[in-house]
Amino acid sequence: MRRTLTVLSLAISAVSAGLFSASALADEQVINLYSARHYPTDEALYSDFTKATGIKINRVDSDDAGIIARLKAEGTASPADVILLVDAARLWKGEVDGMFLPVKSKTLETAIPSQLRSKPTDDGTAWFGLSTRARVVVYDKLKVKREDVDTYEELADPKNKGKLCIRSGSHPYNLSLFGAMTEHLGPAATETWLKGMVDNMARAPKGGDTDQIKAVASGECGIAVTNTYYLARLMRSTNPAEKAVAERVGVVFPNQQSWGTHVNVAGGAVARYTKNQTNAVKFLEYLVSPEAQNHFANGNNEWPVVKGMKLDNPALKAMTGGNFKSELVPISAVGMNQIKVQQMLDRVGFK
Repeated sequence: MRRTLTVLSLAISAVSAGLFSASALADEQVINLYSARHYPTDEALYSDFTKATGIKINRVDSDDAGIIARLKAEGTASPADVILLVDAARLWKGEVDGMFLPVKSKTLETAIPSQLRSKPTDDGTAWFGLSTRARVVVYDKLKVKREDVDTYEELADPKNKGKLCIRSGSHPYNLSLFGAMTEHLGPAATETWLKGMVDNMARAPKGGDTDQIKAVASGECGIAVTNTYYLARLMRSTNPAEKAVAERVGVVFPNQQSWGTHVNVAGGAVARYTKNQTNAVKFLEYLVSPEAQNHFANGNNEWPVVKGMKLDNPALKAMTGGNFKSELVPISAVGMNQIKVQQMLDRVGFK
């Protein structure tokens, strides 16, 4: 009898200890973040959030595709609370695949323009754009006239034959631009435009955006397409060779007289199976605060999504005077066009 009571007492103690541990874990202020933002300057962003709220961030870093694959593999057992991705098409794919938990937040809905977040449902909004990157044209100031490249359409004009350098058409940054052009021009005209760009290429697509800028500066190409933050990095570099590259090229924000320049987003979402929904929403709301938006602009040369933010970034100011007309195509529509665009690229031979 005494042995039975001892065993029962130990069992109760073990259960109590387990309940206590679970309770302590539940009370811990934490979020598990899966992030495709691999920028060293973001470390300050995360530490500032923890200092302000007491919420600890456990982070897993990968690229967009890796994060989506991981979420699918983990399923309902995923520990993720917040997802940060750096492309509209991938955000759209995550939503379609059911990776995100729609949420309702007045703070996020008020701060972020409707075209820079997913289309809301009765359950809430699946993802939110948190910063933007304009996709612009850089050109050889000695060989190319600015007025010959001040629209995206002119990238396919025969006057620019043999001048264009661009990274792979299947890269998410280009898929998003081409998806937006499909909204503006329609599928048939967009495919003709893509074929015109192939005909105008100075070389087969290769490298990243920085490589395209350097190719223009070296004279290999006359024009190239890049996201603004790559050019801003060169402009702000302490390396004389990189600064020389930036000074050698001009920059155009296309279509300022029509629909505006294409912008892609880096955005965030609450993970479908989050165990810390309140903290996850609090983190996303922090990312649209003036402090965080200013960090995106000054730390990583991105454009804030919140209107009225004053820019201190000298490179972004030098490009535009601090402002430019951006297109109003819903980013969700851009993502939906990616399969259609990829089929066009295959047909016209845009590698």
